[in-house]
Amino acid sequence: MQKIVPHLWFDKEANEAAQFYASIFPDSKVTNITTLHDTPSGDCDVVSFELSGQPFMAISAGPLFKFNESVSFIVRCETQDEIDGFWQKLSADPEAEQCGWLKDKYGLSWQIVPTRMDELLGSGTEEQIARVTQAFLPMKKLDIAKLEQAYVGH
Repeated sequence: MQKIVPHLWFDKEANEAAQFYASIFPDSKVTNITTLHDTPSGDCDVVSFELSGQPFMAISAGPLFKFNESVSFIVRCETQDEIDGFWQKLSADPEAEQCGWLKDKYGLSWQIVPTRMDELLGSGTEEQIARVTQAFLPMKKLDIAKLEQAYVGH
């Protein structure tokens, strides 16, 4: 059993969102749905699901809380095609797109990031890191080729 499991609060869409996310990520599934009756929010669905093997829980417990950008989930991608695919499936608010961050149709924030980014920022010189930073700051969806070009100084 995973020691730490993210828990997401939805108004009414916990099951719908879990099914949606499970359809996007490989090795993902809804594992359990339980309805709690007579809670302060009325009947609440509690949904257990896995995304790429990572367990999550979600609850449909009314409009008391909303997602905001202070919490996001990072999706590490090996290729530009993988970045493009997740971006196309998840992004629902073009105004919220920046620096590899997007917001989905439920208001949840995601960071779609190339694994190469860790290498570029973690192993470069101060100048290389500055160039990569200046390259990604104006981007919405991250572009691996442009980040690589910035790293080498082109």
